[in-house]
Amino acid sequence: MHKLLRVSGLALILAVPLGAGALAAEPTIVELTQVACQFVESENNVDHKFTTQKKADCEAINSQSGAARLAKAEPLKLKPGKYIFRVKNKNVPYSLGFWVRDKDYDWRNPLHKLTKTSVSGGGLTTGKTLEYEVELEAGEYVYSCPLNTTPDYLLIVGG
Repeated sequence: MHKLLRVSGLALILAVPLGAGALAAEPTIVELTQVACQFVESENNVDHKFTTQKKADCEAINSQSGAARLAKAEPLKLKPGKYIFRVKNKNVPYSLGFWVRDKDYDWRNPLHKLTKTSVSGGGLTTGKTLEYEVELEAGEYVYSCPLNTTPDYLLIVGG
């Protein structure tokens, strides 16, 4: 059985085992929608209706407005546990991806690849939905799409 919860505008589905009193170890599903240069739910469910034909369009848009939009956005707040980020490319005309990682993750640091959280993937073509599974411990993370050049949205995992 699944429960659908709304938290800060994000859809969360909790898996609850039949006949059991506690939550199963099933992952919680977080649904995110990518449109041009942004994640809709991450910006308080506002689609800014940006237009893009290539990554450089989003780089220009977000260099001008990304910081101001992030300042207004509520961080995604979750509890420690297993998650599936179900990400949809709603209408961006090129292949996208998704990347969630520790806030201080540096891909150039070989130790970070061994000790920090980083889950990513691509192949998110127009209209397609893909899932990215990750286990999150208490701490601060960011998520984004480097191919759609979205801002780095804050994710706080607390106890």
